[in-house]
Amino acid sequence: MSIVELRQYTLHPGRRDELVELFEREFVESQDAVGARVVGTFHDVDGPDRFVWIREFDDMAARRRALISFYGGPVWKAHSAAANATMIDSDDVFLLEPVSGAFGLTERAAVGEGRPGPSRVLGVVHLADGEPDAGEVEKALGVPAVVLRSAPYENDFTALPVRDERVVVRFAAYPSAAEATAARARLAPGALQVLELEPTARSAYR
Repeated sequence: MSIVELRQYTLHPGRRDELVELFEREFVESQDAVGARVVGTFHDVDGPDRFVWIREFDDMAARRRALISFYGGPVWKAHSAAANATMIDSDDVFLLEPVSGAFGLTERAAVGEGRPGPSRVLGVVHLADGEPDAGEVEKALGVPAVVLRSAPYENDFTALPVRDERVVVRFAAYPSAAEATAARARLAPGALQVLELEPTARSAYR
């Protein structure tokens, strides 16, 4: 049973590319090395100043160890000021645990290497109270989804806040923007949030 964070950052206008370049160069392998696995990194298609990413830990104890190690370590100390200078808000975070499915990860591109193809990921967030019929949501998505729910644990790394809402989150990956857009149009209203995400060059989930 792993622990997953869905992290959504609002950035200063025009600075997303700057953060993505820094993140992909400095913050991917350095987090992986301490047990904070960077699953996916994305441009929010609807928000030109929004960066969305997912990371995974083996469990809550591993999360605490990894976050202490990374945020107290040399890479974050060297680059935190530059990263934080791009951000307006970095506290929009859901702490989740898996229900079903698994992230289908590809081999991560090397630093500076582009990735072909207009792939897309949809992230659909429903409040746990009043969640619609799961079968209908997954039928609308049209592809197997990774399903997660709010983890029932206290956030024990309080330097990084998480949201209080209890949610169910589904991620679905598509080989093209057109297929993702069509699936999004099939979703019934009522989601707390629907994210249409364009994987960055080094995103393993795409």
